[in-house]
Amino acid sequence: MKLKRLDILHPLLFSLLGVLIAGLFVADLLVGTTRIPLDEVWAALRGVASSEHYEMIVCRMRLPKVIVAILSGMALSASGLQMQTLFRNPLAGPYVLGINSGASFGVALFTMALPMLGAVSGGWLMRFGVTGMAWIGSAAILMMVMSLSRRIKNINVILILGMMLGSAISAVVGILQYIGTEESLKAFMVWTMGSLSAVTIDDMYIFVPAIILGLVLAVAVVKPLNMLLLGEANARTVGLNVVRSRVIIFLSTTLLAGSVTAFCGPIGFIGLAMPHLARMTFRTADHRVLVPASMLWGAVSMLLCCFICDVVAHNGLMLPVNSITSLLGVPIIIFVVLRNRNRR
Repeated sequence: MKLKRLDILHPLLFSLLGVLIAGLFVADLLVGTTRIPLDEVWAALRGVASSEHYEMIVCRMRLPKVIVAILSGMALSASGLQMQTLFRNPLAGPYVLGINSGASFGVALFTMALPMLGAVSGGWLMRFGVTGMAWIGSAAILMMVMSLSRRIKNINVILILGMMLGSAISAVVGILQYIGTEESLKAFMVWTMGSLSAVTIDDMYIFVPAIILGLVLAVAVVKPLNMLLLGEANARTVGLNVVRSRVIIFLSTTLLAGSVTAFCGPIGFIGLAMPHLARMTFRTADHRVLVPASMLWGAVSMLLCCFICDVVAHNGLMLPVNSITSLLGVPIIIFVVLRNRNRR
């Protein structure tokens, strides 16, 4: 009876999240440093705004930022859920494989190391920019982890190796920060704070397909994720190709977390907290429900962060999005840790 009642509540919860996303979507288009009436926002979206200034703000600045917020929230939440299920660790996040460290190393190499080596703007590495170098760093870490996953059967060993690899790369980044110039260090620190408005319309042609492909892969491994809840040994006995499933999950996570990190900077706690929020609200371990639920909660959280940043910006203060996501995500993680401790 209880299971049947939960099945009835799931469509209602999905509908409420959809309404919440729609409401925040509109609110984010309305709020900003420039006040624009709702009818002018609607007119700008239809291309018939009374002012070119309004149309530029809505269509060229606010709309891309809102789309990036939705996609980045969905991406980080979906990748975090995959990592928590694969490693069977509630505190595993989208950056557990060292993806964040790899991206940071790429950016640090671009902003601090290359200028010290005398690289000029015409060099082939300089053409990639911050985004491209972050992508290269994330992809390099993925290749290493995927190579290890084919040889190592114990997933916990891969987790430990990924964390050690990330720590080693972070140490190298720390050295680059220590010897870098003031200008290069400032550029790197600005990237680490995260920004949704840094993604341009031209960037969207790369960002959107990468995120969509990663989300499609996340949906494709829903059944393997349910089987992995039993543990890898039991999943093998029921016919799951664990190595192939790992590769798909790692590829999906890198496309999702790597793309968000490359274009928006490292955004913390969304991928760690939103899967737990999906479990608490939908009260299920079935990934057929959890995957879309986590995506929707991720979109809600990032839209809310975007709204808070815009409200504060309207009063003349710019806040980094990474700070807001941490303030939203930390209480959820603390609650999860305390709840798990009380159950023991």
